[in-house]
Amino acid sequence: MKITGRVWKFGDEINTDLIFPHSAFRASPDEQCRLCMSDNRPGWSEQVQPGDILIAGKNFGTGSSRPGAAVLKRLGLAGMAAESYNGLFYRNCIGYGFAALAVPGVTDLFEEGYSAEIDFVRGTVKNLRTGEVREGNKLSKEMTEIIAAGGIEGVLIAKGYIPESLVIYPYFLQKTNN
Repeated sequence: MKITGRVWKFGDEINTDLIFPHSAFRASPDEQCRLCMSDNRPGWSEQVQPGDILIAGKNFGTGSSRPGAAVLKRLGLAGMAAESYNGLFYRNCIGYGFAALAVPGVTDLFEEGYSAEIDFVRGTVKNLRTGEVREGNKLSKEMTEIIAAGGIEGVLIAKGYIPESLVIYPYFLQKTNN
């Protein structure tokens, strides 16, 4: 579980209202992605490329239980590292299969546009330009299994607990045409 990609950098206290704004609730999946972060970074979502990485400050995902992690994943981000997370948001990341790592000091490593390598099993983030590394919390075997399966539902399907034919994907998890 290692990813490499271009960095997008966000600060502290990015709340779920910014990640998944109210105007996106009843929008199509493509429109939800377009509206991601539109209140604080208009046009950002149109610049994100598949495989990019989000680096953020403290208490990322504070607020409600809006499915911001699902939208970030659908937008094409490969994963993220933040100084710290709101607990509910972090659980949603793992539950939706979006790889996220808590790494104190990670924002000091990067300027936007740099390249990062995140090793979720080792709990490290590396700046590929400078070679500097920060260590954080490793993901457990169970967490990496959930992420590899695409989320909790993927694990339940793979283990035969539920047949895929019975899964009703919520509107916000539907795949886009991108």
